Amino acid sequence: QVQLVESGGGSVQAGGSLRLSCVASEYRRSNCMAWFRRAPGKAREGVAAMSTSGGATYYADSVQGRFTISQDNAERTVYLLMNSLKPEDTAMYYCAASFGCNSVSWSRLISYNSWGQGTQVTVSS
Repeated sequence: QVQLVESGGGSVQAGGSLRLSCVASEYRRSNCMAWFRRAPGKAREGVAAMSTSGGATYYADSVQGRFTISQDNAERTVYLLMNSLKPEDTAMYYCAASFGCNSVSWSRLISYNSWGQGTQVTVSS
């Protein structure tokens, strides 16, 4: 199982930006890296994912055009750049890894076998 450590969360005002980082203990076995979030009182939902080998990316409609997922293979790190943040983006953000993902499976929790502990993002209006 891959160990994942997130960082970069914090508190910002609406319209601001944050960049989350997720460092993986092993990258060769992680063919898909994703970010999920869970807002208070809501279920965990997929935010973005990318294939570490092919570079394909997937985004939730709610963040499309505002968030960007990227990777640094040499550093075994996946990033989530979040721009134009809104109060509804407030949530605990989790990094996840799986052996692969596609346009259907990427947002399903069951697709992932490794999870980080999460990093809190709070956006104030």
